Amino acid sequence: MIRLLKHDMIDKKRWDECISKSFNGNIYAWSWYLDIVHPQWEALVENDYERVMPLTGKIKFGISYLFQPFFVQQLGVFSQSVLSEDDVENFISAIPEKYKVVKYRLNEYNKVRPEWNHIAMHRNVELDMIYDYQYLYNNYSKNTKRNLAKAEAGGLSLNKNVKANDIIKLFRENRGKDVKHWNDEEYLRLLSLIDMAVCQECCFMTGVNDIDGRLIAGAVFMVSHDRIIFLFSGNDDNYKDKHALTFLLDNTIREFSETQYIFDFEGSDSEGLARFYKGFGGKEVFYPEIRLNNFKGIFKFACRIMGKG
Repeated sequence: MIRLLKHDMIDKKRWDECISKSFNGNIYAWSWYLDIVHPQWEALVENDYERVMPLTGKIKFGISYLFQPFFVQQLGVFSQSVLSEDDVENFISAIPEKYKVVKYRLNEYNKVRPEWNHIAMHRNVELDMIYDYQYLYNNYSKNTKRNLAKAEAGGLSLNKNVKANDIIKLFRENRGKDVKHWNDEEYLRLLSLIDMAVCQECCFMTGVNDIDGRLIAGAVFMVSHDRIIFLFSGNDDNYKDKHALTFLLDNTIREFSETQYIFDFEGSDSEGLARFYKGFGGKEVFYPEIRLNNFKGIFKFACRIMGKG
């Protein structure tokens, strides 16, 4: 039986036990992660926390909607046993009718019937780190190898003591200028998330300094369920020709080669970003998104509120 639990009814200990044992568990599903990215999240829980599905809903303009919070790529159904298409659809059917609009991403292990017309697919890029570094390097694209050679010749160095604030500052002063839907609240939430993840010992940060010791790139990685997730990065646009991010990612891949980890680039539907990630030998993986609009006619304008927390 699948039950809807309000936030204060969720047994966080039992929840995290389920996520820990789930064959498809991920960083985004831990209760502490959800508490930060979407306080007061609710959940669908099957039986005694055998399978669970977080619900990240809100009310805007009097309309209840289900959406994907910032800094969360994949949610969906998490299970301690194998999931069938029927199992996933049972959870989807159990989403409360109060949510008039739904735009919610499942995870790559949540299989849905291809004929179901309420699904959109998103792209991720992943790299299996079980191989030695030379094997992984040999699978880099020619362009990635060329840019890496330029970076190595430019006197760059790794900075393992970089701070989260410095990486966020790099992002805000460069690419962040074009990200209009993020404000101070989102950046503070990201900082809180990183701080908590460090406390949970599932986060590390790496920076890149130029030859003069100036920080020109930095990245935040989350680690959970044998997966290293490239969550967030900042890159100084004035030093694009240094290829600092290529240098940073290559060194991270080198460090974790010959391990059980999957390197998760966390995207992207953008052709340019996907090409950059695949340049490191990454393979495309797709995961589904539920898209439902239960309004009629003019009221379908409600779709426009989606994607904002």
